[in-house]
Amino acid sequence: MKTFCFALQHLTRINIYKGEFDEVAFGRAALYFPLVGLLLGILLLLAQMLLSYLFPVPVVAALLVVLMVIMTGGIHIDGFMDTLDGVFSGRPRERKLEIMRDSRVGAFGVLGLVCLLLLKYNVFLIMPAPLIYQAILLAALLSRWSMVYAIACFPYVRLEGLGTLYNRYTGKRELIWATGSTIIIAALVAWAAGLILLLAVWGWVHFMGSRLAGELGGLTGDVYGATAETTELLIYLAVLPLFGYWSWLFSVPWL
Repeated sequence: MKTFCFALQHLTRINIYKGEFDEVAFGRAALYFPLVGLLLGILLLLAQMLLSYLFPVPVVAALLVVLMVIMTGGIHIDGFMDTLDGVFSGRPRERKLEIMRDSRVGAFGVLGLVCLLLLKYNVFLIMPAPLIYQAILLAALLSRWSMVYAIACFPYVRLEGLGTLYNRYTGKRELIWATGSTIIIAALVAWAAGLILLLAVWGWVHFMGSRLAGELGGLTGDVYGATAETTELLIYLAVLPLFGYWSWLFSVPWL
């Protein structure tokens, strides 16, 4: 339970554990990242249902984007912007890592954020009602699983920070458990489409992790956040053509 609470507190603004810090429990918290993602998806889905009765679609779409930022505290977006500033700076490796550590946001980070939020807003704006429910749950679930894969399968480049604890205590066993729960939930939410999108996410995260680990010498906490944000956007963009051509993949037999 303590480990789940650490996962919840790190990925959201929900703070329910008041005890002492436990290094091992925190380091293994990635095990529960997909479940925390599912919880975020459920909360966003409930908000979408309620807001749809109160506001027109464009306002609902904007509020969904804002609500996800509020629920997560913008932690992944911050990592996304820092990663863009560092990676696209064109500087040597050590300088890139320094830029990513800098609390100030550069031009690449701002431009990336604008593009990210604009794409999410437009996806929410045009996605049909039956599909948006599955998309929200899958995006929240799979994007948090992507961080577990990045943590377990790639080295951590820094010598300090909370990421060192994840790198130390999150290994293949935690990845297997997180992947097992993700497979079950993805299948329950969208059946074959959920499993196909999980494979797509694996391909994307492995590609992104390999490229950035080679460029930076390893991953950082900022890269974990960037992984979550880009994976979430990937799911939202992928469900539209997938549903458009093969809608039967989203049919859940027990519903």
